[in-house]
Amino acid sequence: MGQVVQATLADDPGFRLVGGFDRPGAAGEGVVPADQAIAASDVVVDFTIAAASAELAPKVAAAGKALVIGSTGFDDAQLAVIREAAREIPIVRAGNFSLGLNMLMGLVARAARALPAEAWDIEVVEAHHRRKVDAPSGAALMLGAAAADGRGADLAKVGRRSRDGITGERPVGEIGFSAIRGGGVVGEHSVIFAAEDEILTLSHSARDRSLFARGALAAARWVAGRPPGEYDMQDVLGMKDG
Repeated sequence: MGQVVQATLADDPGFRLVGGFDRPGAAGEGVVPADQAIAASDVVVDFTIAAASAELAPKVAAAGKALVIGSTGFDDAQLAVIREAAREIPIVRAGNFSLGLNMLMGLVARAARALPAEAWDIEVVEAHHRRKVDAPSGAALMLGAAAADGRGADLAKVGRRSRDGITGERPVGEIGFSAIRGGGVVGEHSVIFAAEDEILTLSHSARDRSLFARGALAAARWVAGRPPGEYDMQDVLGMKDG
């Protein structure tokens, strides 16, 4: 994703790449030490892994820069580190930067609100390339959270991430997740609302990683100069206004 972001911003005159950095010891065209890149930037865009993002956030906060995070798979301790950094700087953190996927979240919340849990079961199905290291995907969890919010429920209490063996009858209101990993799948997400006599499926397909880069750069443009706080793509798109 770092390479895709770099290629995408090269076509946008509103941005200038002042340096890229990778894991310690990495080399390549334009790769500089992390501290040097952070110091020269207005906004840092980070697509790595949860542990690396949690380590990066305090460094960016200490430099007083803005931060866009596209990593997923955070644990509670890592999220706490990012929240603390967001007390000092503006941070946009999203499990997915696709405009279409973020619109899908709104549709899922509305459907969940309208379709009663007693009659409609919800399943979130996602597929990604073999190199993705976390499951369910950050976007799948966002969709599950949207469904739970639509029903006024807590995803931590109603979510079910795996089934194996004799699982018993499905509880009313449960939100299930299924993850597929293989090949070069960019990203597929579907939310299934299943009743006894009909099924509604809302879905989104990512065809090229550049769409995530364009979303991340939209977030970078939006977050520059914002007050400290933790934001997401719903903020960037103005979907929370009013």
